[in-house]
Amino acid sequence: MTADVRLRHGRGSLGFSFFVQGVTFALLVTRIPAIQDRYGISDGLLPAFLAAVPILAGVSSVATEHLVKRVGPATVLRWAQPLVLLALLGVGAGSQMWHAALALGAFGLSVGALDASMNMLGVSLQRAYGRSIMLGFHAAYSLGGIVGASAAWAGAHWHLSLFTSYLPAVVVLLPLAFYGSRFYVDQRDGKDQAAVDKGLGVGGFRLLLPLCLVMACAYIGDSTVSNWSAKYLQDVLGSSEQLATVPYNVYMVTTLIGRAVGDLGVRRFGAVAVVRIGTVVAAGGFAVVAAAPGAWTGMLGFTLLGIGLCVIVPQTFAAAGRLFPAASDTAIARLNIFNYVGFLIGSPLVGGIGDAWSYRGAMLVPMALVLVTLFHARSFGAEGARYGVGHERRAGDRAVDVGRGGNEV
Repeated sequence: MTADVRLRHGRGSLGFSFFVQGVTFALLVTRIPAIQDRYGISDGLLPAFLAAVPILAGVSSVATEHLVKRVGPATVLRWAQPLVLLALLGVGAGSQMWHAALALGAFGLSVGALDASMNMLGVSLQRAYGRSIMLGFHAAYSLGGIVGASAAWAGAHWHLSLFTSYLPAVVVLLPLAFYGSRFYVDQRDGKDQAAVDKGLGVGGFRLLLPLCLVMACAYIGDSTVSNWSAKYLQDVLGSSEQLATVPYNVYMVTTLIGRAVGDLGVRRFGAVAVVRIGTVVAAGGFAVVAAAPGAWTGMLGFTLLGIGLCVIVPQTFAAAGRLFPAASDTAIARLNIFNYVGFLIGSPLVGGIGDAWSYRGAMLVPMALVLVTLFHARSFGAEGARYGVGHERRAGDRAVDVGRGGNEV
């Protein structure tokens, strides 16, 4: 197998893993009311169950930082993805509250390892390709989210049990994901451990910290949409219950479209410009939502949010890989923790402000936090560090870091 064919197979198999994870996560989060009903979890106890998943995922991401030094991210992903799927099935198979706690705990621990290792491999492949491809992987995740949410809707519409709703996805996706894992490409550069540790010492973490802040703020914005868009449209903007389900679907579709074409923008204009534009568009989306006189204007705001937010997270992972070419796995594992930090903060932050003040005013808080990205846009690379025409590496140079023009440690 030639190097080019091997890279293409690796890219396809990793893209499928992102797709599977999108399906799996959507099947879980969109059926939370059904999970609550099945296990008799009270409204007061539900936040503790939901918070446990990202907390355990963050712990697992830290552990993955050390695990990949021994076995590599490809091996971690190969086994983490089946565990995530089986944990999802376990959520639907239990009958007592401790069964749900055990299954959700297993889901959180395995999903932290999965998220970290997937993005490690994505950054590694982008380096090998010599051009921006990270947004494409996250587009596959968005597509999976749409498919998973649609499957969850069908399960709810036909009054299927959770186990019956989850089983087809697990039966189909688990063997395909495991087979595809044979083709993962791990382009680790063989740096010794001393170099890795030195690259992410105290000084190195200072360079990573702005990206950690950007990641947390982006996920605060994302969790605001996923948790509050329906309630906001119905309670604040006076939409029908049916119309209130539309904004999140629109958000996911525009996220998919934005990520599908985003790599072209990065190659043409550079990561810094794309992230700045995305940040301004996302902030404008929150402003439109906050000021919307009616439901349709509110949906326009959520559409802008999908277009703007979709580019930030993939480019944040890519920027960490460029900043620390000798320690990208470690940097991504640490950065990935702030994915869960943002998810944990976002929903209660908006809900608390909405209850204490107003939900319109609450939408201005994630808007302000997203704008923090503008102050740290330089962390995404030098202005001239572009991909694509005039900047792509020849096949023989593909092992060179894609961010040659950016900051390095």
